[in-house]
Amino acid sequence: MALNLLSLLCNDITEMWLQLKKITDEIMQQETSPLCAVDIEEVIKKQFAYLSGGRGEDGCPIITFPEYPSFGEIQEKEIHDVLTYLTSIPSLQAAGVGFILIIDRRQDKWASVKGTLLRIAGSFPGNLQLILVLRPTGLFQRALSDFVFRFNKDEFKMKVPIIMLSSVTELHSYIDRTQLTQELGGTLEYSHDEWLSHRTAIEGFALMVKKTAQMLQSFGTELAETELPNDVQATTSLLEVHTEKKEKMKEDLRRALNQGHGLFESINEPIRKDPGYTLNQDELENLATVERLLGQLNETETAFDEFWDKHQSKLEQCLQLRHFEQNFREIKVQLNLVTERLAAFTDPGNCTTHVEHILQDLSSHEEKTCEVLDQAKDLASEGDQLIQNNHYAVDSILPKCNELRRVTEDLASEMQLRKAFLHRCLELHQMLEKAAQWCDEGIYLLASQPVDKCQSQDGAQSALQEIERFLEAAADNKLHDLDTITSDYETILNQEFSEHVQKVLQKQEGMQEMFEKRRVSLKKLAAKQTRPVQPVAPRPEAFSKSPHSSPGPRRGSGNTFSPDKDTLRRLNYRKGECNESRTESVSEEEENLAVLRRHVMNELLETERAYVEELLCVLEGYAAEMDNPVMMHLIPVALQNKKEILFGNMTEIYQFHNRIFLRELENYIHYPELVGRCFLERMKDLQIYEKYCHNKPRSESLWRQCSDCVFFQECQKKLEHKLGLDSYLLKPVQRITKYQLLLKELLKYSKNCDGSEDLQEALTAILGILKAVNDSMHLIAITGYDGNLNDLGKLLMQGSFNVWTVHKKGHSKVKDLARFKPMQRHLFLHQKALLFCKKREENGEGYEKAPSYSFKHYLNMSAVGITENAKGDYKKFEIWCNAREEVYIVQAPTPEIKTAWVNEIRKVLTGQLNAYREASQQKSSEQVFQSPGASTPVSSSPFKSYQKNNKKSDERKSEPASPDSCFGSAASPKYPEKVRVWGKASQSFDASEENDGYSSAEDPLNSSDAEEEATGKKLSPGKYTVVAEYDKGNTDDLTVKSGEMVQLIREGEDGQWYVKNLNTSKEGWVSATNLLTMIGDSKSSLSLCSSESGTGSSNLSTSSSCSESCTASNTSISNIKG
Repeated sequence: MALNLLSLLCNDITEMWLQLKKITDEIMQQETSPLCAVDIEEVIKKQFAYLSGGRGEDGCPIITFPEYPSFGEIQEKEIHDVLTYLTSIPSLQAAGVGFILIIDRRQDKWASVKGTLLRIAGSFPGNLQLILVLRPTGLFQRALSDFVFRFNKDEFKMKVPIIMLSSVTELHSYIDRTQLTQELGGTLEYSHDEWLSHRTAIEGFALMVKKTAQMLQSFGTELAETELPNDVQATTSLLEVHTEKKEKMKEDLRRALNQGHGLFESINEPIRKDPGYTLNQDELENLATVERLLGQLNETETAFDEFWDKHQSKLEQCLQLRHFEQNFREIKVQLNLVTERLAAFTDPGNCTTHVEHILQDLSSHEEKTCEVLDQAKDLASEGDQLIQNNHYAVDSILPKCNELRRVTEDLASEMQLRKAFLHRCLELHQMLEKAAQWCDEGIYLLASQPVDKCQSQDGAQSALQEIERFLEAAADNKLHDLDTITSDYETILNQEFSEHVQKVLQKQEGMQEMFEKRRVSLKKLAAKQTRPVQPVAPRPEAFSKSPHSSPGPRRGSGNTFSPDKDTLRRLNYRKGECNESRTESVSEEEENLAVLRRHVMNELLETERAYVEELLCVLEGYAAEMDNPVMMHLIPVALQNKKEILFGNMTEIYQFHNRIFLRELENYIHYPELVGRCFLERMKDLQIYEKYCHNKPRSESLWRQCSDCVFFQECQKKLEHKLGLDSYLLKPVQRITKYQLLLKELLKYSKNCDGSEDLQEALTAILGILKAVNDSMHLIAITGYDGNLNDLGKLLMQGSFNVWTVHKKGHSKVKDLARFKPMQRHLFLHQKALLFCKKREENGEGYEKAPSYSFKHYLNMSAVGITENAKGDYKKFEIWCNAREEVYIVQAPTPEIKTAWVNEIRKVLTGQLNAYREASQQKSSEQVFQSPGASTPVSSSPFKSYQKNNKKSDERKSEPASPDSCFGSAASPKYPEKVRVWGKASQSFDASEENDGYSSAEDPLNSSDAEEEATGKKLSPGKYTVVAEYDKGNTDDLTVKSGEMVQLIREGEDGQWYVKNLNTSKEGWVSATNLLTMIGDSKSSLSLCSSESGTGSSNLSTSSSCSESCTASNTSISNIKG
């Protein structure tokens, strides 16, 4: 059918084209004069010959040669051109009869007449009918002309008669006066200029008509030979080009028609002015020529319009077809996409929330699908309209319309099936969750019934009533049997779903079994127990209730008491009942813990899914929109190209949680006690949060700068969020903190489970990450440090302390002030250095309100020592260097913080000591380096004090330290001089700066009076409560713990006291120093040094011994807590 319509259309176009070609051929084939007036206009203007429009009796055109004295000077070619042009003007019929020549030579001589006749005879191109000559009027010339003409007539070689006329009157006898101009005594009006103008215009109009016809034919040929394009763009372009050319053709036609009508009016103007005016024959022929040309133009225009209409219709239908085909392809792609997306909705979900989320996605997909279906239906209706309008491509359009309708119907039907499928899944999941919740509530009910209260009859009855009331709601919550569920939900059950149903049913059966056991137990307890009356002996003294009475026979009686069989049976029954009750209680407790673990695991998974969705929402709703060209104009300049600053590595976090962590967590949904393994396996990946937290200050600063911009408002409006972006940017920080809370909950309910160790390790690791993040956040806030903090090694600890400093070589005022007034300092303990910074609070909001730290001082860890208990306060310890020339007394906020710092510093120094020992293999690890001449006795206390030889010390102060005499001989390359020279082991505080750093609050314990009072306090025998543990490491020696009571019995030599532990009854010798530490009244004088030469060598050896003693006998000060 389409081919037939196309063939008909092509036939119509071909017919129109042939008609147009025929008309244009006729126009172009018309003979035109070899000469045009415009070509010989200047010669014609000489007016030596003209065509006046008069006619002879037979209609012969009259050519007049007026008086022209200079006729002899005219060239032969000019005469020939003028005569040739004049003879071409009349019609072929009139020219065929012949021309009449009127030669006016009345004022001339016979020689001129003779020359004129000869020249005319030689140049006249047409047929001659008659030659009329007005001979000269002079008597002599007239006689001469008669004589010469009569005897020389054959000389003119003309085949027509030549009549010599003597006057105009004789001329009138040959030619009617109406056909003669006024110069020849006639009445015919003639204007040579007007005649020339008309001839020029007519000829120009004829030429224009011919050119127009030629252009129309050429354009028509182009249109007829044009092939239809195969795409919309080419078809549109072709239609535009052809329309533009057609308009140009029409403009040329209109211009030619206007010119022709103007010429027609110009020729007709005498009649319009004088209705009685009669046009001469030449004017009538001119008018007929113009009318003929106008008719040809009109006919050509009509044929062209008809041809164009057909051609335009063909192009427009082609364009409609190409649009339809292009839209069909686009709609087909969209239909395929929504069909593929719809086919993916086969997951029955793993819980109600999951199915609701899938239904929500399906609803969103349904909206998009409906839009595509509406577009498909509209396109099918458009195709129907094309068919009704007799489009030539019906056979191509109709199958596409049918296919669109079929696909839309199938897609709509499939959408309803998917919705029904998911609603059935939702219904079953709701039933399962309702049943599971009912089971959990039942287990909670059993767990909430105290076993001791149920032992009474009233308590048992009350518990039994609670159970009965709970079981009354079973009909609304219980699941039917598996066969019924399988039958009702066969279409949606897959293997995983079926297993889930079975697990819920098993849980339900287990819960019902527990309830039945509890009911049986409670019914027994609720039943009134009637004790049988036993016969007893008449002597009640046989059953003495005295607890001190002898179990043997009473004196004076020969009978003994022994329980009968009924009593034994009752006792055994009660004993068995108690054992059964204990077993059930243990089983119920384990079930309760399992339920609590499942609740925590569900919370972990639900919050994890919500967290992943929130991250995706932020990335798609905000981050992606920053690259959207449509939204680009809404982004302020300060926010442009700042996406990485604003969102940090949120994309990396989302991909990890969405692709890996969430899926792995879901694998432990039924084994919550083992989820610690998942955290341990992904602990390295969770460190990506450190990068996010490091960027958070920059992100929050940028947010506050641009929070009011229209871009964020538009994004929030599209997402329908109640909270701004800043709340969602905080989600990762909140999430990494949430994990440790959930792990703590799981650990609390998994004490005796297989995965408890993994949970504990995972919790420790998560806390380590949080600590590392927190430490690094403080570390990046340090200002004023010129070096690279990474060169200082790993950051081990950081915190704020009160610090007193003592410089033995410093100014006396500085030294006195330092002992009484503390400085607030924030300490950063690295593996290689200890940094002292001043904390400065910043004004602002959020992270900008976080403090910054101005760097003040650092100590190289290879050149410091510690005194783990400072006098006056058990929260203080000392850090010193340069043979205690610089001492920093550090007061921690709590004893626990002090102990943690001391232990960490001790680990660093011990590690350096071990490294030194490995580097010094030639020396004995047990060797003790003592100073020559040292006379101070060594204390017998396990915590030994050391004194320096002043003389050796003074000698060594002028000498550089040997690399072998300190820890870390391969010191940090950043501070080579400060390691090798003790005087440069630390940077000294500036006195003026320290005055600036003093706190206004003074600690009374740091005054000299308080110190003297603490130092001079005497121990006396008596009982004391231990506040710090003491363990010598040997089970046979005295060991005390915090809270125990000790008795000081007597004081021995060398400050030793003989002490008895009243709790363990063990006794032993303890130094007075340790006693003061144990009971909180004094301090230990143990010093652990890592880098002193000379005397430092002795200390190094002693410290080594101390370190070994710490490992062997566990007598290190780190074990004295508090």
